[in-house]
Order: sequence, then structure tokens, then C-alpha cells
Amino acid sequence: MFTLMELVQPSSLEEAYEILMKRKNNIVIGGSAFLRMGEKRIGTGIDLSNLNLNLIEETEDYIEIGAMTTLRDLEVSPILNNYFDKVIPNSVKDIIGVQFRNVATVGGSVFSRYGFSDLIVALLSLDTEVELYKGGKMSLEEFLNKEYEKDLLIKLHIKKNNMNSIYKCMRNSRSDYPILNISVSKLDNNFKICVGARPQRATIAKKASEFISNNTLNEENILKASEIACEELVFGSNMRASKEYRKAICKSLVKNALMEVSSC
Repeated sequence: MFTLMELVQPSSLEEAYEILMKRKNNIVIGGSAFLRMGEKRIGTGIDLSNLNLNLIEETEDYIEIGAMTTLRDLEVSPILNNYFDKVIPNSVKDIIGVQFRNVATVGGSVFSRYGFSDLIVALLSLDTEVELYKGGKMSLEEFLNKEYEKDLLIKLHIKKNNMNSIYKCMRNSRSDYPILNISVSKLDNNFKICVGARPQRATIAKKASEFISNNTLNEENILKASEIACEELVFGSNMRASKEYRKAICKSLVKNALMEVSSC
């Protein structure tokens, strides 16, 4: 459990950012779901509940998701269940349990860049932008690769297009963290293969994505693309699986996802 010295609920993003930057151990607590799993001493916990950031809204070009939106909100959202073959609801529906998903927030999952995140790998397969208070807008890929800086995640912006996307993962048990997770998307003839829980954070298998996008879509090339993905990515070992097992699982999951998304 974490130790919290003070809790504040700012009335504006400006106030929240000023409090965040006052001390090194001041943090945004979100739903505090993941914080409860470790031990941390927090000076001031910043609760963004009063800033109207629990939202899923559809504009002409984008779907906007606020940082305080819960994983359960994503799971049951009529908007998200109507786009991208339900890849976002599908990516979060098996995370631990409904009580946990009612607490864990989008901001906590994405800003923390958790390597095991099911949500991040699904978002990465789509045209997703991250909106930060100080850092402004940037692609999710750029955000994942940049150095950590204290900031406030405000919203996600997902471009509305005809993209098809499939999420798949392997777990030791249904409620456990994934051994490996992947999401593969297709827009016209362009594919994007994303792999997470390696156990490092999610990334795009760019060589494999380029290969399958530029070659005839058949069983032979799908198998070749899955092999390229396994070779270009780095895998590691932890208590859930060895790097060798993750590499083997990657080949199978990528192959199955490519075959499934190609038929959408």
C-alpha cells in the first residue's frame, strides 16, 4: 500500500499542474488502482475528479477519451464498441475484474507507460494522439519513446477511419497480467503490428509491418511477417515467462492476428 500525506482536488488544470510541480513526490493518483500494488510515499496526491476528464466523446474526425475515464467505461462504451472491431473494449475486458476496471483509469494506464498494459498496445495499433497539459499533442508512439517528464495527461484523440484492428494476448490465468499481448491493424493495404508485455512497453514491429504491407497477403507472407516480428523485437524474462517462450508466442499470436484482421 502507498502512504499519502495530503490529498487535493484542484478546480483547474493549471492549479493541478502547479501542485504537481511543487515537489518531486507529488503525483496524480488517478484511480490509484496500480498504486495499491506497490509501496510508495506520496507527498500530495492530486485527484483530477473535478476537471470533467471522465468522458468518451465523438467529434467529426476523432474519438476523445478523458484521462479519468475508467477501463470499465471503455469496455461498455457504445461509441468504442462501434469502431475498430471493438479492439479497445476487447483489450480491457479481461483485466483482473470488474471492480478493478471500475477504478483503474486511462490516464494511469497510459501515462505510466506500463509494459504489461493491454490498453496501450491496442491504442498503439490505431491512429492515437496523446494530449498533455505542458507537452501538447503528440502521437502515442512518440510519447512512449520520449524521456519521462512530469506532466498531466488530459485526453487521448483517436482518429476515426476505416481501420480494422485485432487484439490478442496470452496469460497464465484469466485475471493475471499478460505474458505477451499484440494488436494488429489494417487500413486499406497498410498493416501495423504492435507487440507489448515483452515484458517491455509496447512497440511497433516496423520491419514486419512494412513487409506485409508491401507484399501479397497470403499464408506464406503472413508466416514470414510473424517471423520477422519475432527477430526484430527484443524480449525479456520475468516471473511469468522466459524470453524464449515470449518469442515463440509472438510468432503464433502475430500470425493469427494477421490472418484474422485480413479477413475483416
